[in-house]
Amino acid sequence: MRRVAAVHAAAAALALAGLLVTVRDGVRQPAAALAFALLVAAGEAVRVRLPGDARPVAPLATAAALGYALLGEVEGRPAGHGVLQVVAVTAAGTLAGSLPHLVRAPRPVRPDREAGRLLTAAFAAACYQPLHTWAEATGLGGPWHAPLVLLVLLLTACWDAVLAAVVSSGRRGRAFPPSLHDALRGAFGLVQALTATGAVLALAVGAGGLWALPVCWVPLLLVQFAVRRHAAVRATYRQTIVSLARATEVAGCTPQGHARRVAALSRAMAGELGLAEPDLTVLEYAALMHDIGQLSLVDPLAGGATEPLEDSERRRIALLGGAVVRQTGVRADVALVVERQADPWREQPLTARLVRVANAYEELTAGQDPVAAPLRTLERLRLGAARDYDPRVVDALARVVTPDLPGPAAPGPASGATGSPSG
Repeated sequence: MRRVAAVHAAAAALALAGLLVTVRDGVRQPAAALAFALLVAAGEAVRVRLPGDARPVAPLATAAALGYALLGEVEGRPAGHGVLQVVAVTAAGTLAGSLPHLVRAPRPVRPDREAGRLLTAAFAAACYQPLHTWAEATGLGGPWHAPLVLLVLLLTACWDAVLAAVVSSGRRGRAFPPSLHDALRGAFGLVQALTATGAVLALAVGAGGLWALPVCWVPLLLVQFAVRRHAAVRATYRQTIVSLARATEVAGCTPQGHARRVAALSRAMAGELGLAEPDLTVLEYAALMHDIGQLSLVDPLAGGATEPLEDSERRRIALLGGAVVRQTGVRADVALVVERQADPWREQPLTARLVRVANAYEELTAGQDPVAAPLRTLERLRLGAARDYDPRVVDALARVVTPDLPGPAAPGPASGATGSPSG
């Protein structure tokens, strides 16, 4: 949590310095500053919650802040604002757009994204504006402007990934290198799109003036509403899968909350192994539905436990579960994981190995001493690593359930492991 507090403190100190200096020296080109501040506020006000993300995001606010950071000219005239004015405009717009959400918030808000946006906009401005001034002074502004913007976009995406990794590792208690690997892998998706959008806004204002902002902004706003509808559909889709997973609990085939606990444990182990987001989605859906094949059994299993069964019976239940998943219309790669969860681990995709280990741990510790059971179960799983359980996955499980105990060194990211289904 110290890392997160350091990011928040740096953003707060920078915002305060930017506001004080801007008030003291006056606002340069106030019309442009006001226009971009309003765009940041509007983008913050119309947040969207993306699938798999715990907190809503404000991509349009980030794009507007980056657009102001990359603004070198307004209608052919030098913009003249400095890095601290970029910080002040971003902070003022973010605060204004956040007020309605703060009033309605049922609990204290974590300003991770807002702090990251402020620091990213400041970084982009600090990189771009001195280079732009130098290029204009040396007569290289025309031919070198596009490569200059592309360079700043690349650096900004990397900087945003570093900030995201610092916050993520601090919040989750993970090591920094795996978090940085995940953040860099995602830096060239949404983050790169946002930085490119900011560059387009800046270039449009430089050529056409402030009237170019609504021309560029309205289509982006419509796209965000479309993304919001897509996110709602994805949320409904996930709720459908959760309801299907609970069918085994309602029927008395498995204990209450078993599927949810297996899914949570699977995702935690996947985080230790550095799986990519598409694989995490497949993993969660498969873990929620891993026992659905028990609905086809005439006689329920004792406690819903599949680990004590013979290999052939486990495979039969897994194949039945895969057939049920395919009939529900859920993605085929989810059905594949459900079908393969009972195979020897060397023949499984990585996601199926995670589900197998998480399910085994959940079943073997059920009703046992909460203090001694984790260590006993880990020892039992390690003994079965020759055939049934992937040793790397068992090591990841040990780091999740016994984080205070010394263990083997963490392996490298495993998103490219053989057989891992792409999402």
